[in-house]
Amino acid sequence: MIHEILPVGALQCNCSIFGNETTRDAIVIDPGDDIYEIEAILERHGLRVTAIVITHAHIDHIGGAQKLKQATGAPVYMNENDKFLSDNLEMQAAWLGVETPQAPSIDVAARDGDLIDLAGTGFHIFHTPGHTPGSISLWIPDQKKVVAGDTLFFDSIGRTDLPGGNHRQELVSIHDKLMTLPEETVVIPGHGPNTTIGREKSQNPFLIAR
Repeated sequence: MIHEILPVGALQCNCSIFGNETTRDAIVIDPGDDIYEIEAILERHGLRVTAIVITHAHIDHIGGAQKLKQATGAPVYMNENDKFLSDNLEMQAAWLGVETPQAPSIDVAARDGDLIDLAGTGFHIFHTPGHTPGSISLWIPDQKKVVAGDTLFFDSIGRTDLPGGNHRQELVSIHDKLMTLPEETVVIPGHGPNTTIGREKSQNPFLIAR
């Protein structure tokens, strides 16, 4: 499995590009910006995007999704509980002082328990609300990886002081969904370095305190 992580945009959101070496089908997760760089990676590997997945609708994760959709024709997967955020990208852009991007329509509602198939590799959708009401994580058992969006970080968790955030709900999501995964599972957070479930169980101060 091809997997490249590209930090994009002013806030360096981790965009993940997964591709199958045989079929050349690909999934792009959180194309927040810098679409030309994402397209360059796709072209280098000869990949065709079959799904664009948004872990949550903050502008740094969703800002480039419509451009990528227009370029590839791939459907956008997002949890509908975050539609109020994607409908208010102008407000989010004002927070950062950036140009307002075009919001993508939701082609497929990403719901807890759904499965996205990439040439036989399953991307299992976990609804992990807290950072936002519609935050999702993607568990890829074959790869022993979970793309956690802004729910779980190296030594930290997602902020919950923005509209729709809920600290208690986030801790429940982490405990009930992410912490049940094997300890060797690699966590790809929305920003910053990778970590593992086992490391965060034993060392994350927000989880130990709980």
